[in-house]
Amino acid sequence: MDIAKIRNEALLERYIIGDVNPQEIQLVEQALHELPELKTELQEIEHSYMLYAQANAIEPDPTTKPFLMTFLNYTERLKAGEAPSFPPALNENSKIEDYKAWLDRSDLKEPAEYDAMYGHIIGHTEERTNLIVWLRYGAPDETHTDEQEKFLIIEGSCTITFDDKEQHHLKPGDYLAIPLHVSHRIEVTSDVPCKVILERKKVAA
Repeated sequence: MDIAKIRNEALLERYIIGDVNPQEIQLVEQALHELPELKTELQEIEHSYMLYAQANAIEPDPTTKPFLMTFLNYTERLKAGEAPSFPPALNENSKIEDYKAWLDRSDLKEPAEYDAMYGHIIGHTEERTNLIVWLRYGAPDETHTDEQEKFLIIEGSCTITFDDKEQHHLKPGDYLAIPLHVSHRIEVTSDVPCKVILERKKVAA
């Protein structure tokens, strides 16, 4: 077993991150089986990688996890037999009653406890996703380059600010489309969470 080759070609490091071909995988795993000292070396490298990752970790956007959870929940609902539904697309003529069929569903209600944001997907295609979303405090600055975001306020109120200067004060029944390439943030201005119908539609960048 050529242990010098394994070290010189950084095969242990590449093995950990998955940057090895099938022949190299076989070579490393055979070496780990035959040479106990390599197992210790592998564990030390893994530990170093973990420490490096922790030291350089980036705090995720607070909206990332809630949106991921909505997709996981929606997938589970479909697996359980729920038929896909297709809410009307949001536009300047949209009304709250257009979404009554989803707003009245007992399984798509606001939970008793959640952090800053919670949502239910009510329709999803390759082009667009529609959700019922509750915001306790708002949402931080973000900019969309390939996705059109639209809001219809159902309950509560909020202020959406474009580029730190243009403010839109929204109440139930109000609609707003977010322009592409414009930084925007949301601040809830009501005593209750702001409940919205949110649409994200893919568009050309």
